[in-house]
Amino acid sequence: GDWNDGMNMVGQKGKGESVWLGFFLYDALTRFAETANRHGDAKFADQCLADARELKKALELEGWDGRWYLRAWYDDGEPLGSQAGPECRIDSIAQSWSVLSGAGDAERSRIAMDSLDAMLVRRELGLIKLLDPPFDKGEKNPGYIKGYVPGIRENGGQYTLAAIWAAMAFARLGNATKAWDLANIINPIRHSDSAESIAVYKTEPYVMAADVYSVPPHSGRGGWTWYTGSAGWMHRLIVESLLGFNVESETVSFAPCIPDEWNGFSIHYRYRETMYHFDARRITDETGEGTNRLRVILDGLEQDDAKIRLADDRAEHRVEILLPKEVKHE
Repeated sequence: GDWNDGMNMVGQKGKGESVWLGFFLYDALTRFAETANRHGDAKFADQCLADARELKKALELEGWDGRWYLRAWYDDGEPLGSQAGPECRIDSIAQSWSVLSGAGDAERSRIAMDSLDAMLVRRELGLIKLLDPPFDKGEKNPGYIKGYVPGIRENGGQYTLAAIWAAMAFARLGNATKAWDLANIINPIRHSDSAESIAVYKTEPYVMAADVYSVPPHSGRGGWTWYTGSAGWMHRLIVESLLGFNVESETVSFAPCIPDEWNGFSIHYRYRETMYHFDARRITDETGEGTNRLRVILDGLEQDDAKIRLADDRAEHRVEILLPKEVKHE
């Protein structure tokens, strides 16, 4: 059931466990509790939340390795993704999903993301590793991931979908600087802005690559391109995590995470047959009134919270998003 199907031997006997899947299951349980409540099934919602609480306790008790979260345990109980391990000492998605799920301890998640940044982000190569060190000659066999050359694809290269999760996690923490830094590293156009970078990257600059290699002689080379999974998540990173534009059913909420040097941005969004024009800008009024909170104004009427309800009335609507002078970030 783990996202990384290349680790297919880690729990082959049914005893091995995935820390990442624990975080993902926590997220699924808490979200499904909301669904159950909307359908009037309070009993099942309570069961989901009770299971989520127990899972969170177990993850914190057993999954923390001092500077980051473990990745998994093999069937024999040996940890994977531990500081003591010879291979895959740290894996990015356990750290990212400790944040994205909301299950990780706040302080531990910050430490884990700092470790991810220090150990997996290779700015000089323009990539974000999935794990490090790669699997190679260790005694343990995690699965067919070990069949990949070290530094290629899931075996210690950049797997772009996971790299995007790391950027989303920094945005969730309110760290606009790191979130945009990682987003720029992932952006394929950044790998093709000179003859030298084109010669290294070697793939199309206008589509997402599933992976980027991390070891010589192919360091920084893009792999399998036209990868829709990475493209879809990259769209969500930019629109939802960074610009903070979140559509859920008939509601749009706003939680921008943008750099200090940005004065604003615009989004034109079609809801069925109705156009909405969103204009986000920083508040610069001299009095300072309202500068400490985000304000949303729909067709001249200020809303009670940072969201609006969409209506398919075939009219054109204008939404002003007045940003605080400093959008939350570290």
